[in-house]
Amino acid sequence: MTGVQGRDMRIGIIGTGNMADALGGRWAAAGHRVLFGGRSPERAGALADRTGQSAGTLQEAAAFGEAVLLAVPYGAVAGVLAALGAADGALRGRIVVDCTNAVGPGFRLTTGTGPGAARTIADATGARVVKAFNHLPDSVWRLTPPAFADGPVAVPLCGDDEAALDTVGALVRDLGCVPLTVGGLDRAAYLEAATAFLIGLWHSGHDPRTLLPPFEVVTA
Repeated sequence: MTGVQGRDMRIGIIGTGNMADALGGRWAAAGHRVLFGGRSPERAGALADRTGQSAGTLQEAAAFGEAVLLAVPYGAVAGVLAALGAADGALRGRIVVDCTNAVGPGFRLTTGTGPGAARTIADATGARVVKAFNHLPDSVWRLTPPAFADGPVAVPLCGDDEAALDTVGALVRDLGCVPLTVGGLDRAAYLEAATAFLIGLWHSGHDPRTLLPPFEVVTA
């Protein structure tokens, strides 16, 4: 059995793109029940068929189970939240995993000097938001498991609610990864900025690992 305290979980996924496919598919393979919801019933249905899971509306995904993954482009977040009824409390108090990246031209944050993506989503929904899974592309999350020479990938988590962090940490472990709580939601903006920086390096052909000496050298 998997999930929090040995339980399989019900996970609603808002979105039908690559991250929804990768994470939803891995969680389904781990034994969780997943419902994909999107603006395109055809795409949601295709994901459900491919993973042996269920498809529904945005509203149904938002109401499904213990956790909800928000996996849409950040530029679409406001419209999706409006469509699923966030202003009327559709996500209030629920655990929402935010894997969005507000990255625009020049690999700069589109949130500017305002609140980060995770904080904006939390304020708009009243949800217990945990920032997670945004720092790597879907191709990594599809690996079984995402582990390399130095061991399994660590997944940084930012959130203010301990129960929500525990739930998302269990979902991280179900991928074969290691959850790493790095602070509250106030730290999510730093994770978002670091990810934008990493994306820029990768797209320009640079390996971010060359920027860092071994851990033992830094901490000596």
